[in-house]
Amino acid sequence: MADAELEQIRKARLEQLKAQGGGASNAGGGPGANQAEQQKQQEAEARQSILNQILHPEAADRLGRIRLVKEERANDVENRLIMLARTGQLRQKVTEAQLKELLNAVADNKEEEKIVVARRKGWDDEDDDLLDL
Repeated sequence: MADAELEQIRKARLEQLKAQGGGASNAGGGPGANQAEQQKQQEAEARQSILNQILHPEAADRLGRIRLVKEERANDVENRLIMLARTGQLRQKVTEAQLKELLNAVADNKEEEKIVVARRKGWDDEDDDLLDL
C-alpha cells in the first residue's frame, strides 16, 4: 500500500515539475538548466532531511518562522546545525531552548560586524565668515 502511494506522489510531483518548467526549459534552457534545477532541488531535499532528523518539531517550527523574517540568519543557523551533525557533536535532537542559544550566538557574531559612526559635537564652522560677503 505504501509503495502505491509513494508512486502516486512521485507521479504528481513529476507532473508538477513539468508544469512549472515545461515551456521555459524546452525553449532555450536545454537539458543543462534542467539538471542544475534538479540538483538544487536534491540538495534542498537532503538539507531538509538532515534538519528533520536533528531538530525537534518545535525547534523546526521556530526556525521556519525565523526564515520568514531573516532568511540569512536562518541559513546561518541551519549551516551550523548541519555542520555539528556531520562532525558528530550532536548527541540528541536539538530542542527549542538549544536553538535559542544558537540564535543568540549567531546574533552576537553579527553585532560585532556593525559600523558605528561617531559625530563630533560642538562642531564650529569656520566658513561663517563667507556669509558676510
